Amino acid sequence: MHRDGSRSCGPRQTFLERRRQSPPFGASSFDLEGLPAGMGSRQEPTVSGVKLAKVKVGDIPCKWILTPDADPAVRLLYLHGGGWVSGSGGNYLPLAAEISRAAKCVVLLPDYRLAPEHPFPAGLDDCVAAHDWLVVNGPTGPGAAKATFVAGDSAGGNLTLATLLAIKERQRSLPAGVIAISPGTDFTLSSQSLTSVYDPIISSRTMPEFRSRYLAKTDPHEPLASPVFGDFRGLPPILIQTGEHEMLRDDSIRVAKKARADGTLVTLEIWPGMVHVFQIRGLPESREAIRRIGAFVNSRAATK
Repeated sequence: MHRDGSRSCGPRQTFLERRRQSPPFGASSFDLEGLPAGMGSRQEPTVSGVKLAKVKVGDIPCKWILTPDADPAVRLLYLHGGGWVSGSGGNYLPLAAEISRAAKCVVLLPDYRLAPEHPFPAGLDDCVAAHDWLVVNGPTGPGAAKATFVAGDSAGGNLTLATLLAIKERQRSLPAGVIAISPGTDFTLSSQSLTSVYDPIISSRTMPEFRSRYLAKTDPHEPLASPVFGDFRGLPPILIQTGEHEMLRDDSIRVAKKARADGTLVTLEIWPGMVHVFQIRGLPESREAIRRIGAFVNSRAATK
């Protein structure tokens, strides 16, 4: 039995109980040095037959991920998480490979510039540039894409939605769809879940720290920083996946409501019992969420 009187629910409950044995990141202090050290490390993909290739988009280091059945003309730009101040493409190789296999697409992981050395909009500019490049370049060289997608988690989920808004604003080629995983969407920090939800992965106390380093003097109401204030009219479909037990849950709910009000097709999935970026946790729910991402990409690519 558990503290709420319920019985064990298998891998999910075991994972949650293990996570609750230690405080979430940032609950007592903000370790800016420790965060990059952990999220900047390289992790090897476990998908059989995956191929990796380094490439530079201007000055942006990137990695291609190709699984055996991936269509090189269907291209997905994946923007890693890390609170806008840490993380790397190398840390996300396992998830990128899983998405490549599920969606039968190739994945490009850019190492966009990070704050506080490079505050807003430096990282966003890199993401837009990477998508521009992806439209006309594939893993074997120049060539037009059949369809492109942008996806990312946490800070990368924020950048996914901001990249979509910036592409529209700058009149660039739009992707066929975007996938935002546990995105932060409001730097005014107005979402109720920041104070009402216990997140076993990351404390809501980190958000003012991330904001001060990423935005510097930028107004947090700026739509390219806080997509919940953006104009989503005329944009392609959006898939949003978030966990029930995460501080940013209501950021997903609110941005989905705003995009729908603007006439954009949004699929919002709030996964019961799940936590921040549960797609990387190796749970049955993780695999099912990745399968749904693949189905979203396949359905959108089929229309192109």
